[in-house]
Amino acid sequence: MHILLVNNTKIPALKYGGTERVIWSLGKALVALGHQVSYLVAKGSYCPFAMVYEYRPGIPLKKQLPPGIDVVHLHFPVAQEPDFPYLVTIHGNGEAGEQFRRNTIFLTADHAKRHHSPHFVYNGLDFDEYGPVNWKTERKHLLFLAKTSRKEKNIQGAMDIARFAGEKLEVIGGRKLVLSNKIRFRGQVGGPAKSKLLNTGKALLFPVRWHEPFGLAPIEALYFGNPVFATPYGSMPELIKEEVGYLSAHGHELAAALEQLPYFSRKLCHHYAVDNFNHLTMAGAYLKYYEKVLQEGLISQTEPFVAADQLKTLLAYDW
Repeated sequence: MHILLVNNTKIPALKYGGTERVIWSLGKALVALGHQVSYLVAKGSYCPFAMVYEYRPGIPLKKQLPPGIDVVHLHFPVAQEPDFPYLVTIHGNGEAGEQFRRNTIFLTADHAKRHHSPHFVYNGLDFDEYGPVNWKTERKHLLFLAKTSRKEKNIQGAMDIARFAGEKLEVIGGRKLVLSNKIRFRGQVGGPAKSKLLNTGKALLFPVRWHEPFGLAPIEALYFGNPVFATPYGSMPELIKEEVGYLSAHGHELAAALEQLPYFSRKLCHHYAVDNFNHLTMAGAYLKYYEKVLQEGLISQTEPFVAADQLKTLLAYDW
C-alpha cells in the first residue's frame, strides 16, 4: 500500500512539534511493516525513508497528490469531503459547533467521545529516536514539558506544586524570568539535550486545565521512567494508570502525592510507555482504517461534531 501523509508544517520536529513527531514515527513504522510512504508537507521538510513533496496552501489538494497513492492520510481538518480514499486525524480540540469529515479519527476514547465519534487511534512514538534510558543516572528534579505561553498547560500550577514539595523544577518549552534557584526555564529543547533532561527527572508535572486530546509529554516522560502527576482531564485517566502516576484537580494533593515517588517503579513506567504507545502499534491500528476506507469508502455515515454549547474555558484547578 502507498500512503501519503499530509500536514501543513515541516518535518522532522527538531524541538517542539507533537504532530510532526507522530507523523514521522507513523511513516517509519509503515515502512518497517512493508508499505510505501510519501509526505506532502511544508517547504523545507526532509526525510531519509520516504519521498517528500511540498504542500502548497491555496491549491486544491487533489491537484497536489503524487501518482500511485492508495490512501491519503491528512493531519488537519479539510473544508470539503475529499473525492479520493482518505483519512483525517484531528490532533486538537474542535471549536463549538464545528463539524468534521466522515473519515475522521481522534486520539483517545475521550477525545472521540467529545466529538461524537467512536473512532480513535492512540499516538505512538519511535522510542529509538530518544535513545536508551540510563537507569544509573541521578534523578535531580521535577519536569514540566509544554509551551509555557499556553494558559491551559498551567505552568503556574506546576511551579506552585514544585515549591510546596521543595523540589527543583526543569521547565522545557518556554522561557521566563524566575527569581529562584529551584526553577529553571530551558526554552524549547530537542534531540539528545531533551532526552538527557528527561532522563534525569524524578517525575512529570502535568496540571493541565483543558481536555487534553492526547499528551505526548507524559508518554515521553514515562519512557524515561518518570511517573506523571496530572489533572484528571481529557485523555489523562485513559493514559495515566495508578501504577504510573497520580491524578487530581487540586495542587496540594498532587504535591502531597509526590511523597510516594520512591514507591513507583521507573522500569514499569518505561515498559508501560513502550508496550502501549509505540509507533508500530499505532501504524497497525491505522492500517485497519486504511483497509476499511479502501474497501468501503467511509468509516462512518455521520459527521463528528462539537456541541454548540461546548465552550473553551479553563477547567477547574485549585490549591
